[in-house]
Amino acid sequence: MTEATNVLTIRTPEGAQFSLPLAGPVSRLLAFLVDQVVMVVAAGVAGAVIGGVFGLFSPDTAAMFGILLFFTVWTGYGIVLEWFWRGQTLGKYVMGLRVVDQSGLNLRFSQIVIRNLVRFVDNLPAGLIGGLACTLTRRCQRLGDLAANTVVIRLPGRGGVDLSVVRLMQENSFRAHPHLEGRLRQRVSPAMAAAALEALRRRDRLDDTARLQLFAAMADHFRSLVAFPDTTVESLSDEAYVRNVVETLYRNQVSS
Repeated sequence: MTEATNVLTIRTPEGAQFSLPLAGPVSRLLAFLVDQVVMVVAAGVAGAVIGGVFGLFSPDTAAMFGILLFFTVWTGYGIVLEWFWRGQTLGKYVMGLRVVDQSGLNLRFSQIVIRNLVRFVDNLPAGLIGGLACTLTRRCQRLGDLAANTVVIRLPGRGGVDLSVVRLMQENSFRAHPHLEGRLRQRVSPAMAAAALEALRRRDRLDDTARLQLFAAMADHFRSLVAFPDTTVESLSDEAYVRNVVETLYRNQVSS
């Protein structure tokens, strides 16, 4: 089985177009196996505690709570992590993958719930349905992705992102406005954040005209999301503006 070579193409309202590689069935399977181990361990520990407490009173009650706990962990694990980690679980983090809206928009909570609930169907029998769907669909989507209009993208570098271009930054004028930085983090989708980072990584491979056009369109897009004071941004080139945006979005990962 080979990794899919398809890409997710994103177009901004300003006309910029860029692509992110889609995760293939192999990397998605490995991420799923990592998550399986985590869920089994978590459910096992919690089940042992519940069994020890309720088993003193009623074995049937302990068994009932054990079954309820299994389904809660199985469903809630993906929902909670993908929502708070912006499309990643521990398995996806390890494999450098992220769930995104297939149009490049921010993931909605309803999308995360749908894709995780449909996982029960994807896992029948023994994951065969989901595996076949990933193999046969153009964007390597399982049924949960098709129902939720999501895809899984593959990000460069360890832990999903190569942050070398961010670590080289000495200053970021956006830091003087933490409330606007927080608003920016809320409004930029994971797919757009990854695309901006990838644009910075590949900037030296572009000819001058393409480089100027790309960063002009991306900077305009980010400006439309949050307006920083003129005194903060008036001296920034379009590329420097995008670099500030990327540093703001990935700062916590750089410092961790």
